[in-house]
Amino acid sequence: MDVLGRNIVAELFGCPAELLNDVSLIEARMLEAAEAANATVIGSTFHHFSPFGVSGVVVIQESHLAIHTWPEYGYAAVDVFTCGQEVDPWVCYKHLHASLQARHGSAIEQGRGLRSLLAPPPASSPGAPEAGVSEAAAWPEGAAWPEGARHGPPPRPRLPVRNVWFTERDPEIALSLRHSGDVVHRARSAYQKIEVYDTHAYGRMLALDGRVMTTEGDEYVFNEMMAHVPLLSHAEARRALILGGGDGGVARELLRHEALDRVDLVEIDAAVLDASRRYLGDAASALGHPRLALQVGDGIAYVRECAAATFDVICIDVMDPLGPRRGPFDADFYRNAARILRPGGVLVTQSASPRFEVPVFQEIHACLRGLFGAAGVHPYLISVPTYPSGTWSLAYCALGDRGPVRDLDREQARRFTEAQGLRYYTEEVHAAAFALPGYVKQLLREDRSAPGR
Repeated sequence: MDVLGRNIVAELFGCPAELLNDVSLIEARMLEAAEAANATVIGSTFHHFSPFGVSGVVVIQESHLAIHTWPEYGYAAVDVFTCGQEVDPWVCYKHLHASLQARHGSAIEQGRGLRSLLAPPPASSPGAPEAGVSEAAAWPEGAAWPEGARHGPPPRPRLPVRNVWFTERDPEIALSLRHSGDVVHRARSAYQKIEVYDTHAYGRMLALDGRVMTTEGDEYVFNEMMAHVPLLSHAEARRALILGGGDGGVARELLRHEALDRVDLVEIDAAVLDASRRYLGDAASALGHPRLALQVGDGIAYVRECAAATFDVICIDVMDPLGPRRGPFDADFYRNAARILRPGGVLVTQSASPRFEVPVFQEIHACLRGLFGAAGVHPYLISVPTYPSGTWSLAYCALGDRGPVRDLDREQARRFTEAQGLRYYTEEVHAAAFALPGYVKQLLREDRSAPGR
C-alpha cells in the first residue's frame, strides 16, 4: 500500500502495576522501542498522575510513539506512527510488549495518507525536488537558501529534549514539576513510598506516597517559619521537640539557636532519614548535630508516654490530610502534646491549606482552641509554592499568657536574621504572617468542632 505513514494502535494487558506507574521507567522503555526501530529521537514528554497513571510521547523525526497507562488495571494503550519506510512500527510494538512484561496484547496497523487520494504537490514550485528526494538533498551544494524559503538545510544533530513530569494530583488541583527524567532514589518502607527527583525549577525534591514533602528550592520557607516563630517569641526556651521532620530542615533551623540545650527529633520512618542524609545535603546537615537527640519511633506513642512538662517548644512537622476527626493526629494526640509542654511553652503544627483543604484547616483549629483556649491559638500563613495552592497554614499554640507578635523581641530577631543569613524569615514577616485575610477569618469563625473540644 502506497501511503505516507504507518500507524499501529495497540493494547497491552497484564502488565505489572509497579512498572506501569513508574514514569521514568516508562520513558526509558519508550525510548528503547524507538531506538530498536532505528528511529531518530527528537524529544520526549512524560507525566505521572498521582496516584496512578503515566502519559507520554516520544517525538521522532519519523513521527511519534505515545502511551497512556492504567496501572490499577495492568493496562497500557500504545500508538506508534511512522512516516516513510525506514522505521518499522512493529519493532516498537514488539519491544514494548516484551519490556512492559505484558501477558498478552493486540495491535492493528492502519495506513495513513493513501497517496492515490492525495492531491499531487505543485510541480511548478521553484526548485521543487524530485519525488522521493528531500528538499535539502535536492538543493545544489553550496547554494544559498533563498530568503523566506520554507525549509532550510538539514539541522545539525542535537540531543533529544526530555520533558518528564512528576504530578501530585488531588481531586480538584494538581501540581506538576519537570524533572531530569531519572529517579534519583526510590524505596518502599513499611510506611510509604519514598522518591527523590532532580527537578528543573526547585532542585532536589523528596516525595512521599506521591506527595511533595520538600524541595531544595523552597524548603527554607517552611522550615524557617516553623522554627524561628516560636523560638524568637520564647526567649526562655531550652529544650525543643520535633515530631516528624525526617528531612532535617526544622532541626537545622532550631539548632541555629544557641540557647537551646537540646533538640529531640522523633521520626517514624528510618528510610526517610536515610534518603534525606544521602540526597538532601543542606536540609539534612544537622541530623548528626551533637545537640540533636534523634529517635526512630512513633511520635503519637512518644507524646503519650513522655513525662509531663518536658519541652518548651514542640514542632509538629507532619502533614495530616485527614484532620482530627478521621486521622491519627486526633484530640488525644494534641492533648498529650500540650501535657508535655512546660508552663509558657509553645506548640507549632501544620494546619493545611485554608484555600484547598478547608474542612481539615477548620477541624485542626477547632480542636486546638478546645485545648489551648481561643486566646492561645494563633494561625499564621506562609507561601510555599510546591504545597497545595501555595498558601499553607501553621498554628501557634501557647500555654499561658504568651503571644507570637506581642512577645517577639524585634531587635533580637533582626540581629538573628542577619547573623544567620535567613532567606525568608524576618521580624517583619514574622509579624505579618499573623495578619489573616478576611476569608481565613471567616473560616475560623465557622464552627467545625472536633471531638474532644
